[in-house]
Amino acid sequence: MERAIKLKVRKELDSQQQLNIIKLKGSLISKGYTEIIHILDQDDEFHINSFETPKESTTEVQEFIAAFINRENLADTITVFR
Repeated sequence: MERAIKLKVRKELDSQQQLNIIKLKGSLISKGYTEIIHILDQDDEFHINSFETPKESTTEVQEFIAAFINRENLADTITVFR
């Protein structure tokens, strides 16, 4: 069974934050955690990015995302939720 992971991403970003978000999404795809990331508007402030990942990879994916957010100082920019 697959598990959905959702990322709440701030819409107003500086160029470095935009680049880091693109790197995160590219890494998720290139590491084989997902094949496609869906993007929806939540409101005027945030997008919701969601993707499915195999159940056995869920914890690994969440740890990867958390480490990326921490390393790139994106805590005010992106949030992981279900």
